[in-house]
Amino acid sequence: MTTFQPEAYGPVIADLLQEPRLIPLGPGTPNQAARARLQALAVEKVFPAEGVRDRAMAEACLAGLWLYHDFLDESHTISQSIATSTGSYWHGIMHRREPDAGNAAYWFRRVGDHPVFEPLGKAAIILGLVTPSDKWNPFYFIELCEQHRGTGAEEEMLLCRVQLREWELLFDWCFRQGTGPC
Repeated sequence: MTTFQPEAYGPVIADLLQEPRLIPLGPGTPNQAARARLQALAVEKVFPAEGVRDRAMAEACLAGLWLYHDFLDESHTISQSIATSTGSYWHGIMHRREPDAGNAAYWFRRVGDHPVFEPLGKAAIILGLVTPSDKWNPFYFIELCEQHRGTGAEEEMLLCRVQLREWELLFDWCFRQGTGPC
């Protein structure tokens, strides 16, 4: 499993990701220290000089950055305007964290079989998540989050680590789709 390297995405993103965060299963507390930097974001500021190849994927990165810092409403506004399976993926994660399991499931049904699911399934197993199948199942993960959110138990911490890896893989995929290889 490769290590997530924030500096690979340029200085603006590296700055926003310099403080490692274990993303909570619930809504969390917005990181007010990052608000001004997030508000200043624009696709043109985030992506490298070679520009944007796919604007929807670039916007998806912005939704992900807001979500990383626990600003669910701002992430929601962006993700619901992205009419792709990836926009639905970010939208589903946001609703999973609200928590609104039914709405999260609705959005994950719209995702279908996302390219991130295969590496995420493998990463989840490496992290120690025991699942009924080696294939990633976002609905099973929603159920696990519902069961363990707020317990403070080791299971919750494991799910937080899996969710962070999910965020990293989805962000990386969006970035690469938005600009090409970094």
